Amino acid sequence: MWPLAAVVVAEALRAHPATEQSPLTGSGLTLVHLTCASLWAGGLLHALRILRRWRGDAAGPRLLGLYARVAAVLLAALTATGVCSSLRRMPAATVLDQLTTTAYGRALLAKVVLVAVVAGFALWARIRLSRAADPLTAYAPARAEVAALGAVVVVSGLLTALPLPIRWS
Repeated sequence: MWPLAAVVVAEALRAHPATEQSPLTGSGLTLVHLTCASLWAGGLLHALRILRRWRGDAAGPRLLGLYARVAAVLLAALTATGVCSSLRRMPAATVLDQLTTTAYGRALLAKVVLVAVVAGFALWARIRLSRAADPLTAYAPARAEVAALGAVVVVSGLLTALPLPIRWS
């Protein structure tokens, strides 16, 4: 846990240099965003590993259900911090234009689409968990959710390497 926490703090500080307008706000947003992302992906992976180990035990689906409630809060926090961070880099009036005309915007758009796919897999898994005769049928869409989260991490890494868009007023 501590090495991951150190990486999250270091990235939050690195991504927002002192020359940026309100770097503490940016660092705070990044810190919350990365912490929630780590908890979502890591928590789901851990819950699935335990679920596989507890095959046939009723506690497994309950664990996945508990995780689902936490994941919903994490998704809300991720969405809020992601939107705020994007608007800090691209003013609201220019977002649509910059999403299609800059490399950063296109990568950000790809990330948004991937997060929507992840949310779709999460919803599918939660519906199966609550409605299926065998709650363990939620395992397959939850595994797809983990794979899609991996793709989100790759695109997020790409975002950190791309030049920031021009702030148009």
